[in-house]
Amino acid sequence: MNLEQARFNMIEQQIRPWDVLDPRVLELLKVVRREQFVPADSKGLAFADTEIALGHGASMWQPKIEARAVQALALRPTDNVLEIGTGSGHLTALLARLSAQVTSVEIEPELSAAAARNLATHNIDNVTLQVGDAAQGWGEAEYDAIMLTGSVPVLPEAYKQQLKVGGRLFAIVGDAPAMRAQLITRTGADSFETKQLFETVVAPLRNATQPQRFVF
Repeated sequence: MNLEQARFNMIEQQIRPWDVLDPRVLELLKVVRREQFVPADSKGLAFADTEIALGHGASMWQPKIEARAVQALALRPTDNVLEIGTGSGHLTALLARLSAQVTSVEIEPELSAAAARNLATHNIDNVTLQVGDAAQGWGEAEYDAIMLTGSVPVLPEAYKQQLKVGGRLFAIVGDAPAMRAQLITRTGADSFETKQLFETVVAPLRNATQPQRFVF
């Protein structure tokens, strides 16, 4: 495989047509080498328009979803970011390149360890990896940006409360087949603005809050 041609095709044929036009994000996709974050037996799928299984029920998002999510957060070099679900570390790396600090929480220790190796290979040292169940929030700190890498049937209030005023939260909310990617911005102490971005279906966060469901 010609890796650079495959990378170019991914950006031009999958990502740009999905309204990812931020030059910082597009340039980053050339630098953070996706093929080095996928499992060894999936190298041939690194640039494909498909999810890639990581084991333990986790998977890497399609490249276009990763790129669109990163663009939506509009990260600044001073931002402190929380990521829920480290996975392979690829999305973590994209976030880290655009921000000051990333705290990434992964429920599966084996995935966190693999992500640490991947990030070290890319000399990314502004990431703190933690292992734990963050489906209901994580700690007490406030963040400029929060990324949920698994879907949630209902968005836990805790994440909204962990945003600084002006902070942005990317989350995919709902049940299959009707999930919506949302960008929630904290506009004041008790006010939030929600923007609907696109429809998709991704695996849920483990132990995600479930809504009350009618039982007949």
